[in-house]
Amino acid sequence: MTITLNHTIVPAVDNDEAARFFATVMGLDYTGPHPHATHFVPIRVNGELTLDFMTVPDAQGHHLAFDVDAATFENVVERLWQRSIPFGDEPAHPANGQIAEPHPLGARALYFADPTGNLYEVIATDG
Repeated sequence: MTITLNHTIVPAVDNDEAARFFATVMGLDYTGPHPHATHFVPIRVNGELTLDFMTVPDAQGHHLAFDVDAATFENVVERLWQRSIPFGDEPAHPANGQIAEPHPLGARALYFADPTGNLYEVIATDG
C-alpha cells in the first residue's frame, strides 16, 4: 500500500486570514470554509493534499515545506514581491530578502511566515 498525506491541520490565529494568505502567495484556489466542518478553511495544494486551517487559541506556528518546479517558484517570488511579504534564505532569517542558491534539497529555496508564525519553505527542485 502506498501511503500519502491526505490533509493536515494548520493552526492559525484567524483561519480565514491564514488560508487566504497561503492561497494567495502559492497561487492556489481559496474556496472558503469547509461546507460540513466550518471551523476548517481548506486549501487544496494538489490532488492528494489539503491544508485545513483552523483557528486555535494560542496558535503555535508549524514549518511546512513544499517542492515546486522552477516556474512555480518564480511565481511565488513575484507574488511575495508584489505584496511586500518578507521572505528569506534561512528558517532563522525568513525576512532578509535573500533566496538560498543552492539549497541542500533543491536548486533554490526561500522561507516566508504568516501572521501566526507558520513558516513556509518553498524549494525549487529544478533550475
